[in-house]
Amino acid sequence: MHINTSRFAGKTAVVTGAASGIGAAIALRLISEGARVAGIDVAEDALKEMATQHDGAFFAAPADVTKESEVAAAVAAAAAEFGGIDIAFNVAGASRVGPIVDLDEADWDFTIDLVQKGVFLCTKHEARHIKEHGRGGAIVNVASLNAHIPMPYGSPYSTGKAGVEMFSKVAAVELSSSGIRVNSVLPGLVDTPLVAPVMAYEPARDMFLSRIPIARAATPEEIAGPCLYLASDDASYVTGTSLVVDGGWEVSNYPDLTTLGS
Repeated sequence: MHINTSRFAGKTAVVTGAASGIGAAIALRLISEGARVAGIDVAEDALKEMATQHDGAFFAAPADVTKESEVAAAVAAAAAEFGGIDIAFNVAGASRVGPIVDLDEADWDFTIDLVQKGVFLCTKHEARHIKEHGRGGAIVNVASLNAHIPMPYGSPYSTGKAGVEMFSKVAAVELSSSGIRVNSVLPGLVDTPLVAPVMAYEPARDMFLSRIPIARAATPEEIAGPCLYLASDDASYVTGTSLVVDGGWEVSNYPDLTTLGS
């Protein structure tokens, strides 16, 4: 893969969920292409390790994206460290699953707060600082294929990710006058810690892979590339869109996991 090592030279970026998975892949790819990156995550030790490994290019800004005071402080610290913010990637997410009739309210709230509210809070404060910088920018919100395809036992996650997609469209309309483009990326199955239990359980893994025309999970790096495209000058006329990156899964269908074990 050819990488333009200067595409983001002089740019500063915020990446949430930067300690692992897709967020870490985005952060590392940005650094490799010349950007300075502020990583936001609850995994403080992992962020500090990344900062040590990429001295000067990575700034650790630990925060819980569901708490506005922490988000505001982390984004402000990133802006102060770098002298402003140009682009942002909101990736942080997780899910607690269960049948709707048995799902605990606390599990619903946990997932919706992290997946949907976290993107709102981060976009709010990132956009403020990008506007202050005065030269426009871009925000990429990572939703999920489950914004389009319902996941049995995953009602809060599917609902939250659908909300992220629509929120991104609204943000694109609102922020366009400030020169800020907002888009969303909808990954399918990605080999990250979040889906490790699925990948480790052969019957479920085989059901997923049978529905994906490319017949494998994506690597985090394969999601990072499309995310960086949407933040780059190559996408200067792209805003308010949703880019599905799923190996063809959406055109295939979702496996009925409720049949497992029956």
